[in-house]
Amino acid sequence: MSPEWLQSIGLPGELVVLITSALPILELRGGIPVAMAMLDYPWYYAFLLGVIGNLLPVPFILLFLDYITRLLSKVRFFERILNWLFERTRRRGKIIQKYERIGLVLFVAIPLPITGAWTGALAAVIFGLRFRHAFLCITIGVLIAGIIVTCLSYFGLAIVGMWQG
Repeated sequence: MSPEWLQSIGLPGELVVLITSALPILELRGGIPVAMAMLDYPWYYAFLLGVIGNLLPVPFILLFLDYITRLLSKVRFFERILNWLFERTRRRGKIIQKYERIGLVLFVAIPLPITGAWTGALAAVIFGLRFRHAFLCITIGVLIAGIIVTCLSYFGLAIVGMWQG
């Protein structure tokens, strides 16, 4: 789902950034560069929209993942997918298991694929962190990741601007 497609159906730019930032895998790593490079939003507005969009799905994941998992696990196909996903998250989430809250902040703060708010929320549920602690840690991690991505986007666009004249 590219931002051009979303805009072509008449969605405002802000909504495009919020949706892009809320998507798994892309998260704010996709939303902030879209806002700055494609929509020409100032860095602070791109940061704000990216962080808000990235945090939108987190409470729902933290609150409803157990219920949805139990429901879907009744179907063998989904049970296999969920088992694979949870096992993969357990392996990648060793830092969370070892350091709990600080580990969750660091895990979410590293703006790489397979880290971020979605996987952090999934890991928080798997490792049994309380909602309040998990949401706070994920929020701090998202803010740190947002700062990193905003800086990289800002300087990347500045370098491209210098090359273009």
